[in-house]
Amino acid sequence: MAIPATRDTAPPAAARSGSGIHSLPDGAEAFAARMALAASAEESIDAQYYIWHPDLAGTLLFAQLVRAAERGVRVRLLLDDNNTKGTDPILAALDAQPNLEVRLFNPFRRRALRGLDYLLAFERMNRRMHNKSFTVDNQATILGGRNVGDEYFGIGREISFEDLDVLAVGPVVAEVTDVFERYWKSESAVPVGRLLPRATREDVQRIVAKAEKIEASEPAARYCAAVEATPLARDLRANRLSLEWAETRLVSDPPSKVLASRRTVVAPVLDRLRGVLGSADREIDIVSPYFVPTKRGVAAFSEIASRGVKIRILTNSLAATDVAVVHAGYARYRKALLKAGIELYELAPVAGFMIGKRGARGGSSGASLHAKTFAVDRCRAYVGSFNFDPRSARLNTEMGVVIESPAIAGRIAIRLDEDLRTAAYQVQCNDAGRLEWTIRDESGERRFQSEPAASWKRRLGVSLLSLLPVERYL
Repeated sequence: MAIPATRDTAPPAAARSGSGIHSLPDGAEAFAARMALAASAEESIDAQYYIWHPDLAGTLLFAQLVRAAERGVRVRLLLDDNNTKGTDPILAALDAQPNLEVRLFNPFRRRALRGLDYLLAFERMNRRMHNKSFTVDNQATILGGRNVGDEYFGIGREISFEDLDVLAVGPVVAEVTDVFERYWKSESAVPVGRLLPRATREDVQRIVAKAEKIEASEPAARYCAAVEATPLARDLRANRLSLEWAETRLVSDPPSKVLASRRTVVAPVLDRLRGVLGSADREIDIVSPYFVPTKRGVAAFSEIASRGVKIRILTNSLAATDVAVVHAGYARYRKALLKAGIELYELAPVAGFMIGKRGARGGSSGASLHAKTFAVDRCRAYVGSFNFDPRSARLNTEMGVVIESPAIAGRIAIRLDEDLRTAAYQVQCNDAGRLEWTIRDESGERRFQSEPAASWKRRLGVSLLSLLPVERYL
């Protein structure tokens, strides 16, 4: 596969250093990039994901992997086993294809009684591989916050996750490949042939027929037409994809993190990101859908803010989050963060908000934040899978890239400048010390004295959840 050509955003070839980066904030463009890379693969595809749903988006990408394998491309698919319930026949059928191998990370041994595995081996089963990467021919990779599923690519009608990936070429791709190799060869990555019955020819034919029916459906045709019409798809067809060239460092946890005890856990991603945030001189902008800072995190952010660094944090509101228990873990720290001078914003559950672009193509009725990114001093940015919560810090494996790019970091900050005014509630303490939520949109400024747009039942549920001693699992 040829490395994509670039437009004027890149220096002359002889002067380039670092890796070429293209941000993918739009779901349809993120899908187009994966499909295009898979279609152009000549030697290898390595895909590593926490979630891969067998829905429209997942089926279309599965089919693209099969086509690549049929033309002789070596395809390796590594999935965390936590979200594969009900997909065993599909995974077995994929693994039966020549040139295509599937492994499950930290798998459940009791396929039909997964809850029993949790009861008998909770500490191990509660640790998951949260990495997300899609690498082709060791020349181009996509990594960031997105899993594979309709809701991550703007197809879901009930809710659409607003997310962020980057497409990268250059030296960082070899680093991603090295990480994939370590995970693929780790003792926690088990071939599905050792876990599942081998698929028969009839099994494979049934799965293929079902996939062909989804591919030929009207929703698939409509979505693929929208994908083909995206600016990124047009640029890829014309071989003129624009890239920002910048020093880019991969940060990743070792696969052995899921085997470590609480006392011996090694967390390179957490340690590296602490250093990047601690280097701030002027400002930090953080986007984290599941934000549970803990007491240590509050103290760390407060120390940075005490040096005069402006910190803005965007997370999900109660109405927008898909994990209420995590919101309960976050809510108890709001006042302490505000007291330290940190600005807090919570995404309103409205369709169309996106870090970098507006306009969902799937007709979703609401939005939930899923991007994991931050910018430091508008010159350095992180994009990856890491949430600012105890689970990412100590339980799950994570990965991402730190990009030394004023252009990319600046865009993250500028979009927050624009979007926080109309798509998010600002959380503040009033004179009486009570929390207030303020949003400014086309109807003017509105203030709320309790969690906005959330039912009383949901608010009560979060209050009860906040009493449970489960923070280290969030």
